[in-house]
Amino acid sequence: MRLTLPKAQLPRPEFSMRRAGYGIMRNHKTDDTSFVKRLHGDLYPRFHLYVEDAGENWSLNLHLDQRAPVYAGQTAHAGEYDGAVVETEMERIKMALTVSQSNAEKN
Repeated sequence: MRLTLPKAQLPRPEFSMRRAGYGIMRNHKTDDTSFVKRLHGDLYPRFHLYVEDAGENWSLNLHLDQRAPVYAGQTAHAGEYDGAVVETEMERIKMALTVSQSNAEKN
């Protein structure tokens, strides 16, 4: 599921995503950065969020990783890219970012 936000609304994505309950995850092979939010103490299931530069906007790409890749060397996993659970989490993120932005404007 994707969401596009103006960069003015999300000036510091790493800070904002942490405020929304997400931790930073770095891929050591590609040096890409993404964000994850675990649903339990285990690595899976977890929400996985990419924040991509889209010119004057940020593109947020959220999915739910149900389990780790099954085959060694593969990136395929059991992921949900839409549906009620992912939609609810995206709404929660939007609310968290709105609250974070309004608090920043007050200070």
